Amino acid sequence: MSGLGGFGALFEIPTSYRQPVLVAATDGVGTKLKLAFRHQRHDTVGIDLVAMSANDVVVQGAEPLFFLDYFATGRLVPETAHKVIAGIAEGCRKAGAALIGGETAEMPGMYANEEYDLAGFCVGAVERDRILDGRAVIAGDALIGLSSSGPHSNGYSLIRKIIDDGHIDVSRQLGPDCLVDLLLAPTRIYVKPLLALLRRIDVHALAHITGGGVPGNLRRVLPAGCRAVIDAGSWSWPPIFAWLQQTAHIETDEMYRTFNCGVGMIAVIGEADVDVAMELLRSQGETPTRIGHVEATGGEPEVIVHHLEVRP
Repeated sequence: MSGLGGFGALFEIPTSYRQPVLVAATDGVGTKLKLAFRHQRHDTVGIDLVAMSANDVVVQGAEPLFFLDYFATGRLVPETAHKVIAGIAEGCRKAGAALIGGETAEMPGMYANEEYDLAGFCVGAVERDRILDGRAVIAGDALIGLSSSGPHSNGYSLIRKIIDDGHIDVSRQLGPDCLVDLLLAPTRIYVKPLLALLRRIDVHALAHITGGGVPGNLRRVLPAGCRAVIDAGSWSWPPIFAWLQQTAHIETDEMYRTFNCGVGMIAVIGEADVDVAMELLRSQGETPTRIGHVEATGGEPEVIVHHLEVRP
């Protein structure tokens, strides 16, 4: 409702909502930025910024409405800022959210050289009776995993330690791709495919796989008395995760606790809806895989990952 430059941004809630509930999320890109600084790659971190918050909004069943950003730096370099903000705009297009404002702060002495930090804020809306909070999850539900584009924006303190301690040249090839390209691939934005899925079937829960990996994040959407059983052999790890494990000799359990290992989002749905969901998600450009199921248990929610056949 207002142009950029005001003290605050105005946004009118669409009239199509009957009982709208606002859903808000905030996040950053983390130490992945350090790799971006080192290799002068500033065009995709803005996508990461939007993805981390927009994906958190959609897992509540909400449609992202608008996004704001905070860009703080020691010395403003217009070319760098332009690339970052262009990435944010691209992320908003992918998420279907309006970029309605933000703040650029130049703070000499606060940040080293020409480094910067980013924070993002996303607000969405969902009908009160369509909120996803995990209470609909029941024993017998199927778990559908959506492929990630890489580590997304988690685990980069460990990744940078692996690179630095091993004096690794990230410009080298890892298969057909350059290692640095794989490490700086932007976080996948799942908003539009998931909104399409929510319109088509009764989704019981969604889990965005960030820090804590599959076990830590899927547990957050399970009710008491339910246990998720993951068959890790049902999907193949992208090469970057196999490389990280082999290079740093990381235990498999630790890999699943730290990284998404190739699954960036999980949908919990009824068994009867599996075929429809898989077909719809493929039509939306996703690569869905059935990765497990929910079963009854007498205690607190838990996630068990069976990885007898991890397939790097």
